[in-house]
Amino acid sequence: MADTRDQNPAKQNRASKLLNEGLSRRSLLIGGGAGVGLLLAWAVWPRTYLPNLTADSGETLFGAWLKIGTDGHITVAVPQAELGQGVFTAFPQIVADELGAAWSAVGVEAAPLNPLYANALGAATLFEAALGGLSESLQRTHATRSALVLTGGSSSIRNFEETLRKAGAAARAMLCKAAARQWGVDWQACGTANGEVIHGNQKLRFGEIAAAAASEDVPNPLPMRGGEANRLYGQKVPRLDAPSKVDGSVNFAGDVRLENMVFASIRQGPVGTAGLAKIDEAAANKVLGMRAVVKTERWVAAVADNWWAADRAIDAMKPRFQVPGDVVNDDTIADALTAALDGEGKRIAETGDLAAQFKGARLVSAEYRVGLALHAPIEPMTCTANYADGRMSLWLPSQAPGLARAAAARAAGLSEDSVTVYPMMAGGSFGAKLEHAVAEQAAVIAKQIGRPVQLTWSRVEDFRHDCYRPAAAARMAGKLGPNKSLAGWLAKIAAPSAGRELSERLLGGDPLVAATLAVSGGDPSAVAGAIPAYAIPNYAVDHHPAAIGVPSGHWRSDAHSYTAFFNESFIDELAHVAESDAVTFRMAMLGSQPRLARCLQLAAQLGNWQGGAQGSGQGIACHSFRGSHIAVLAEARLGAGRKVKVERMVAVVDVGRVVNPDLVEQQIEGGLIFGMAAAIGGSTGFTDNVASVMDIADLNLPRLADMPDITVEIIRSDADPGGVGELGVPAVAPAIANALQAATGVRFRALPLLSDVE
Repeated sequence: MADTRDQNPAKQNRASKLLNEGLSRRSLLIGGGAGVGLLLAWAVWPRTYLPNLTADSGETLFGAWLKIGTDGHITVAVPQAELGQGVFTAFPQIVADELGAAWSAVGVEAAPLNPLYANALGAATLFEAALGGLSESLQRTHATRSALVLTGGSSSIRNFEETLRKAGAAARAMLCKAAARQWGVDWQACGTANGEVIHGNQKLRFGEIAAAAASEDVPNPLPMRGGEANRLYGQKVPRLDAPSKVDGSVNFAGDVRLENMVFASIRQGPVGTAGLAKIDEAAANKVLGMRAVVKTERWVAAVADNWWAADRAIDAMKPRFQVPGDVVNDDTIADALTAALDGEGKRIAETGDLAAQFKGARLVSAEYRVGLALHAPIEPMTCTANYADGRMSLWLPSQAPGLARAAAARAAGLSEDSVTVYPMMAGGSFGAKLEHAVAEQAAVIAKQIGRPVQLTWSRVEDFRHDCYRPAAAARMAGKLGPNKSLAGWLAKIAAPSAGRELSERLLGGDPLVAATLAVSGGDPSAVAGAIPAYAIPNYAVDHHPAAIGVPSGHWRSDAHSYTAFFNESFIDELAHVAESDAVTFRMAMLGSQPRLARCLQLAAQLGNWQGGAQGSGQGIACHSFRGSHIAVLAEARLGAGRKVKVERMVAVVDVGRVVNPDLVEQQIEGGLIFGMAAAIGGSTGFTDNVASVMDIADLNLPRLADMPDITVEIIRSDADPGGVGELGVPAVAPAIANALQAATGVRFRALPLLSDVE
């Protein structure tokens, strides 16, 4: 969709000239501060952005976030992708609460692309390697300037809650002013409830005065609602997206059907492919329904009357790709991690004098490994594209629709203004749908064949060309003091610089990103979550960058998924060496973390913690994540066939203020199951540059019969909202590993669990 910025042309031309003439990456490196200064000056150049939300007949717009119909219906615009996390309910709930609306009258629609919907916190989280060194205000300005509409990093509520509350409050004040004008009373004496403006016994429905209210001024300062009566915030209101998902009426990207549409299947080369070498096009043309072949240096697609025919045609082609001499397999990945640990690392965090503490001391040490993790959502990568009259339309689920639009435009040789993205519901993602390769491919195919086309990756393609949660390894060392308290801690973590890779891949054309990446050189996001939550007087965390030859991307909870495994497994080992109860050992070091300590203590109580005694099969772990805190108690054992059997999980969370308790509980439960799946499966090896896993059945995912008994307790809190969508994942794997140690007496130090056992 078109950029709606209201800009001064002279300033815009000057800024463009500065960016285009000499602010290449090379000039930034040579010019140093001068080049960066010009970029910063461009980033703070004054601009104004106008809403581009559209109103249907009988609707009145109230800014960029909501509109009210004459019948009283209220529609809230949501820029975030609905991935199952409930954002299509939480956002309207915040607005409706502040507005004083009746929940039965509230609806939702996807917001258009606009800088007003930029997610600065999400950008700072996802692209920490590129933007982490900038001030918070510059991060916010850059995200807005770049129209970074993003979903990810458990950032949606944290970033938008205040904006949504103000949108609801502004509309409420305008409605009260319009009603007060009719009644001849002070507007501040009016209130709202259940979709009506109220003054004593006088009432007016929102729809009756919406048109008149739109011309009222927004007061400054803006009064926010107070009190507990008639509030929607904190209530278990029904999900707005649930009915259509239950009855099947909701449209996902694969449901899109356009006149004269064809279907495409694609084949991309192995990791490290240098180019397409050979295809058997004649064999593909023998497939009934086959229409066309589209190929580039990196991939080849078959286009047919239906997807099944297209996929058969791709198989018949037997594509061959040129692969350079560097082979990627399980051994090379393991060797790369070992070499990185043996090499020099970059210190990310430290406190105290660890070297002095470790000198000549008897240390407790352990080494841990985690394998590549797949995203594996139910819905594979898919996009429908239509090119007509010089314009491209795309229908796809995307966590970054603006970036997808830009990438598709570049690939098809079009301007961004000529590309329109229609965001669709996503059938899961876990970070995968930040990537936009499928949008690029669909755009190229549609432009070349001149017909609407729906491109869907096969499950094999989805697995082989995932941007995986990277493999990682850690060497942990700790020193116990005379009273068996923890006196020193060293975490040496080998992992790819996944944050830099993601930033370069998705934001590589951004001059400010290129500049900051060139200057920073590090990637703290690769070891995010590794700084221990415990009061340890001397500690250090080192990142050892590892080049494993496999593409990596954003994955639910990112590095926290392995740093929590390293930390909470090792703290458990230290507790055993200290001959201390694992909960008591942790609690003694959580005096400065009362919210996390409360989660840990309550999880132990609810789970009937037995001290981690041998044979109990109980393990516990805790973790802090993006303003939220969690403790997980797991009960697990080795079942038949030496398979991990998780029988029970108890999770206690403190996520700050809760918009909707049902959504939080659903997300924590989903995160626990996701974390459990990653603990016992969900991984792939590599053989000759190709992922070994080819089907969901190969992932050893837990089935319904494998589900443990789950208890989720939400601690009431008035703190600012923290992240929820990813919170349930990190503490699960170490809790299960600790439980298996209590059940078997054996410490398992690799993920997936038992993968290091012959």
